[in-house]
Amino acid sequence: MSHPRITVAAVAETDGRFLLVEERIDRRLVINQPAGHVEPGETLLEAVVREAREETAWLFTARELIGVYLWRHPRSGRTTKRFASAGTVTDHRDGQPLDTGIVGTHWLTREELERREPQLRSPLVLRCVDDYLAGRRQPLAAVAALDLGSALGVAAVGL
Repeated sequence: MSHPRITVAAVAETDGRFLLVEERIDRRLVINQPAGHVEPGETLLEAVVREAREETAWLFTARELIGVYLWRHPRSGRTTKRFASAGTVTDHRDGQPLDTGIVGTHWLTREELERREPQLRSPLVLRCVDDYLAGRRQPLAAVAALDLGSALGVAAVGL
């Protein structure tokens, strides 16, 4: 049995709108939170800040952990463990080239996101927003310093 892929996701909300990216995955445009894989030698906190900056040109400051989620892709069977953090964004770098595959960024309400549900990269996109809106939060310190090796052993929470 292979280990799940470890990913991070940034959930940033301003005035009822959530920061999302539109990206091209396998020739399909999908909507996702700023998110991605943790690189070797990187903590979860470092990874979520880096991914948000690379994908949106915003500086993300993580404040709390929304949850840790396990999801199995129905076609590939690949399992992902996602650490979703709530936080704020500042210091937008206009003109910064965005990560490969990112078509653009959007600020969408929960309702707008639900209307685009067929376009969501995974069910976790809406689930993280719903958990955020439900007030599900945990101290970020519990996972912020974890790296790839230690993140594999963390018990799932927020499910």
